[in-house]
Amino acid sequence: MLPAFVAIYLLVSIGIGFIAARKVNNTSDFALAGKSLPLAVVIATTFATWFGSETVLGVPAKFIEGGLGATLEDPWCTSMALVIVGAFLARKLYPMPLLTIGDFYRQRFSRAIELLASITICISYIGWVAAQVTALGLVFSELMGDTMNQTQGMIVGTVVVLIYTVLGGMWSVALTDFVQMGLIVIGLLAIAWNAAWLAGGVQPVVQMASEKGMFTLTPHDNWHDFFFFLAPCVSLLIGSIPQQDVFQRVMAAKDVKTATRGPIIGGLSYLAFAAVPVFIVLAASIVMKEEGAAIVADDTQKLLPRFVMAHMPQAIQVLFFGALLSAIMSTASATVLAPATVLVQNIVKGLVPAMKDRTELILMRVAVFGVATTVLGYALAMEGTSIYELVASSYEATVVGAFVPLIAGTFWKRATNVGALCSVIGGLATWLFFLLSSTFMDDPIGDKFPGVIAGLIVAVVGMIAGSLLGPAPDPEKVAIIPA
Repeated sequence: MLPAFVAIYLLVSIGIGFIAARKVNNTSDFALAGKSLPLAVVIATTFATWFGSETVLGVPAKFIEGGLGATLEDPWCTSMALVIVGAFLARKLYPMPLLTIGDFYRQRFSRAIELLASITICISYIGWVAAQVTALGLVFSELMGDTMNQTQGMIVGTVVVLIYTVLGGMWSVALTDFVQMGLIVIGLLAIAWNAAWLAGGVQPVVQMASEKGMFTLTPHDNWHDFFFFLAPCVSLLIGSIPQQDVFQRVMAAKDVKTATRGPIIGGLSYLAFAAVPVFIVLAASIVMKEEGAAIVADDTQKLLPRFVMAHMPQAIQVLFFGALLSAIMSTASATVLAPATVLVQNIVKGLVPAMKDRTELILMRVAVFGVATTVLGYALAMEGTSIYELVASSYEATVVGAFVPLIAGTFWKRATNVGALCSVIGGLATWLFFLLSSTFMDDPIGDKFPGVIAGLIVAVVGMIAGSLLGPAPDPEKVAIIPA
């Protein structure tokens, strides 16, 4: 029954792509769904995009291994990034004539900043998309047993996501996300209810976690440990803000009020609901006892699917794998579409300024295919790396190369192109120096202080110094920011 359900689910997803394709007539439709999405859909697509494989499989695994402190990056920091975007940036960005977030850097600063920031943003998606591809392989291999291994599952999952995303773009993503959010919520709540019943109620689960100190933040004995604990939190909180997938959900809204409220509600919903898979895995560790401990010792990410397969009725199994596939595919489609649109609009189109809209639309579809196949290759090469770590390492580049110009350009009228150049080049160079220091230093500086924090500091200093010491900002560039 389960394989048949999965086949039907995948065919329905592709069918939605064909339906969505009818709505795509130009690049605005493909990238932003024609700026027409109502609040419910914006909330759903924001929630579903963030609620991916790392939330269902990665976060519970990290919580089991390291408690609350191990999950501060995700979901806490990632959800707050969405709240920040909705509360402070959406009202400023929505009225601007932007197709991608890369357009902001060109209009506010220059083509050079657009190019540097856009390349940085595209690179940052590799790990996040790879995590979803890895999770698809894990799910299909668990479902199909000996008939499909993880590598084959990764390929099959990528092909399905690729088909419906190429067909309908943001329309496909929004429509499938709306359906998938419902499956995620219904499926995981049903499993949590059954898991609580099997574990003897909610109290034994919470008590077990409390007795093991999972709700306690372990203090750090020195500054070195503190900064390396802080670095991934900074990466996911700050690095998630200058991202095309977030920007698309803001700009695809039907009006500025929807653009503001959607990310806030979606982010808070994500934070609240991320506790559900954590609870299920804690209950599973009680129910499965020695067997569960053996699975944790091998790969904690497999505990949840194996618990469902072994201890849930078939109807609940269907709901679980529907929810899990929904979570993974909604995130995968969004994170394939986002860099593809930036790649064409802000990198390729700059080389051919007279490009027609129809040509750009075709290139965006080709770029979706290129991004998906590239990331599939990367995921296959990184097979064995945890889903959580793939995501957590994805955002460092945007912290040091895109965040400061976005914030300064939006809220500081004195910010200039020179300041932005100093910020981006200085931040990226510092980060890369720390990152690569182990290859040319006997005592690597990257082992003493996190490169992402060092790069962020240099980026801030570069923006301030370059803007204050260089020429005054162009009044026309400053005037594009709404009051």
